[in-house]
Amino acid sequence: MGSFGFIDTGVIFVYFAVLLAMGWYFARRAKSTEQYFVAGRSYPGWLIGVSLFGAAISSITFVAYPADAFKTSYLRYVICLMLPVAVWIASRLILPFFRRGKITSVFEYLEKRFGPGARTYGATVFILAQCIRLAMIQYLTALLIQKVTGWDAAWCILLGSAVTAYYTVAGGMEAVIWTDFVQSVLLTLGGVLILLTIIVKLPGSVAQLVQVASENGKFGVSELGPDGALQPIPWGLALSHKTVLMLLIVGLAQWLADYTTNQEVVQKYCASKSTKDARRAMWICCWFCVPTWGYFMFVGTGLYVFYHVFPDVRANEMLTGARKAEEILPYFVTTQLRTGVSGLVVAAVLAAAMSSMSSAMNSVSAVAITDLYRRYWVKGRADEHYVRAARWCTLFSALAMVAGAFWLLYSEQKTLQDLWTELQSIAAGGLLGLFFLGFFTTRGDGRSVGLGIALAVGFSAVMSLAGLGWLPERVCEGIRAHFDGYYTGFMGHVIMFALGYAAARVLPKRHRDLTNLTVWTQEKGSAQETP
Repeated sequence: MGSFGFIDTGVIFVYFAVLLAMGWYFARRAKSTEQYFVAGRSYPGWLIGVSLFGAAISSITFVAYPADAFKTSYLRYVICLMLPVAVWIASRLILPFFRRGKITSVFEYLEKRFGPGARTYGATVFILAQCIRLAMIQYLTALLIQKVTGWDAAWCILLGSAVTAYYTVAGGMEAVIWTDFVQSVLLTLGGVLILLTIIVKLPGSVAQLVQVASENGKFGVSELGPDGALQPIPWGLALSHKTVLMLLIVGLAQWLADYTTNQEVVQKYCASKSTKDARRAMWICCWFCVPTWGYFMFVGTGLYVFYHVFPDVRANEMLTGARKAEEILPYFVTTQLRTGVSGLVVAAVLAAAMSSMSSAMNSVSAVAITDLYRRYWVKGRADEHYVRAARWCTLFSALAMVAGAFWLLYSEQKTLQDLWTELQSIAAGGLLGLFFLGFFTTRGDGRSVGLGIALAVGFSAVMSLAGLGWLPERVCEGIRAHFDGYYTGFMGHVIMFALGYAAARVLPKRHRDLTNLTVWTQEKGSAQETP
């Protein structure tokens, strides 16, 4: 049985020291907003792709995917399978709009297409959602590290936040890109060590793992039924329950939103030195992410088989619901891994979290400075002023992350993940539909999209509040009987697009120059910028 000792602690502090050194080094190079936010737009596709991959594999993924596969099957993975389709669409049709004109913030496009109100809405929603997400990631990571190491959760929050904040504030996007690279290697190594330990300890090795998992239906696309048994979900179209086809559609919408409206992602492929490199980065991230997500699902399957072969009371409680399934990976790490290896795995979990947090913090700063501070509040200053403001803004996002994590730590809220999911649905209501209305139609202005946004956010709010049970019981039961909350975000995008387009058809048309702002009005030869 393993324990977390001096060597493991030493591994973590060596990891922290490397990150601090990288932050100090890149701080000397981040002298302009162009360098601080998009790293001078000079990076090769392979490095940006690995950085995107590192940010995509968060600590939530590191823990939640194995927990899902341990307790159920591969339902969550269906959504992941649509990433290649989304990347193909985004790389061919969406990427040119962001590379052309060398934008820094994704929301600059909204102002050009619909006016300043749409830009301000998008930027504000993004900042709020990212601050909530940062707090959630840091809180869950601190709890995980506490379970493995026995350290106080408050100190876990402060330590991880301080190191991440330093190299992100000091070094900007360049530090984020290179630390993401190091963290990608480390988190992958951590996952490999866990699965290798499982395979080595199973008497029948990989063959036994596959056989036991197959006999118990762990490779299917199923969810737990009322009786606690796995029930395969059907194909077909439905809004009242989960189906394979609907999950594929939801997955496509989710990944299109990620590669179209997410400043974290767009900001990185804008840091590529050419459109060709940006496309290469998107595909490298895709071909790394899809098998990695599947791999972590397989780790969860391996954990199920391990505790099926070697029964354990606490593991069984996680399987039956008496304990949270998310505890299974840290429990395995603390009881089965050798000294030193535990430290590497904890460092890998920290790497997964910190790569996501640093990207989010830098993107919050980019949006706040580009779309709000420089656009409305403080105009016409020297670039050095905006770099200083960007560093302060990044620090503020780190402080918000710490404050939110402490609030979650001492809160009595028991459904944090559900609450986060519902808040995300409200915050993201209609944003992908808004961008698609801009890209793929020549209709719409500030009036029509304002109406579409209001209705999309209203719909998402009602559905989410019903999902949390915060509306009258009869209303909640009626909605749940006819609508699965899994589809709230997707339907918000559909409502935004459809109602925004319909309103644009009815309202008096205002003539605007749409050159290079829609797929129908692109000038020949302008789809890619000059290298």
